[in-house]
Amino acid sequence: MPNLTMFIPSDTMPSDEALARLTARCTQLCLDILKAALGNVHIIYVPVRHGRGHRVFAEIRYRLEPSRTPAIMDAFMEELDNAIQSDTGLVARIRCFGYAASAIHARH
Repeated sequence: MPNLTMFIPSDTMPSDEALARLTARCTQLCLDILKAALGNVHIIYVPVRHGRGHRVFAEIRYRLEPSRTPAIMDAFMEELDNAIQSDTGLVARIRCFGYAASAIHARH
């Protein structure tokens, strides 16, 4: 963790080049702000059929850590918002979900 999933309407999915730039920026945000290990950062883009609301829905799932305070998460969301707008031209609805390590059961 963190796992960053962006749901983007298939008809407005950015180019591969734009997604590569966004992936690099998001990875760096996870490393610099959240202090995540590179091997634990996962970023995926899911094409969707848009119903209503913001054109991008970004969902971040992360392990709760003492260093990931509300202020840190606010800074992360602000930078993530800037990256998404800059690299896609779209405004995202961003939601962060923190989980205690004892509540996470995972493989690989």
